[in-house]
Amino acid sequence: MRARSGQTSALLLVIAGLACQEVGASLAVLLFPAVGPLGMVMLRLVFSAVVLLVIARPSLRGHSRDGWLAVLAFGLVLAVMNALFYLALERLPLGVTVTIEVLGPLVLSIVAAKRASAWLWALLALAGVVALGGGGWDRLDPLGVVFALGAAASWAFYILASARVGREFPRLDGLALAMSAGALLSLPFGILDAGAALFRIELLAIGAAVAVLSSAIPYALELMALRRLPASVFAILMSLAPATAAIAGFVLLGQHMSWLEIVGIALVIAASVGAIRSSGRAARQTAEPLG
Repeated sequence: MRARSGQTSALLLVIAGLACQEVGASLAVLLFPAVGPLGMVMLRLVFSAVVLLVIARPSLRGHSRDGWLAVLAFGLVLAVMNALFYLALERLPLGVTVTIEVLGPLVLSIVAAKRASAWLWALLALAGVVALGGGGWDRLDPLGVVFALGAAASWAFYILASARVGREFPRLDGLALAMSAGALLSLPFGILDAGAALFRIELLAIGAAVAVLSSAIPYALELMALRRLPASVFAILMSLAPATAAIAGFVLLGQHMSWLEIVGIALVIAASVGAIRSSGRAARQTAEPLG
């Protein structure tokens, strides 16, 4: 009974983390007219880096050259991924943007499964993407779609870079240092995009709120949930991000979606869940000894 209660609370933690992320993304969209998407990227990365540095207090000594290269590569991926995501958000609805972005880890899951049946999930995801266009991609901003696809590719690289940094650095040290590197890389572009708006205290406060909602709180909730949930269940729950994004876009930003777009989101979520399950089965079969 206690174990079931722990899993239920972990499920709620994951859902709360997803909700915080999409509320943060909605706040970011509201700031675009004042600071621009690249200015928003800078504010998010800078405030996230400050929070992580205070929490982790990473040591700058005792790391190998390969470790520092991994941190710099991770920081570059963080900066590029966030920039492409916010540039896409400027042109596309939140639900559509997140759905396209999910294609990055989805492709990784399909490749990791190493099973021919896993490609059925790729076809299902493709059907979802076609439906997402509402029967006509001319309804969506082409450049926004390109940015979202770039964010999807960056998310795949993020997963790989994160794993490498996790092997080189203890606890949150690598993430804190990589976030700091990403913040430094974003500074010139963010300052150029935001300009004098950076002197407005209320905008900086909202930028800090976006950083906390989009990064600090979700990451903490995910860490707590992973202590009580199997990684496969956690990954499936995270694939619900497009749905939470669509709901947040509708409630907070008034972004209405056609029924075909809703079907597209559902198909991509189904493909993500199927690919994750296939990948998990393949990993278990590989680990089993041959009898």
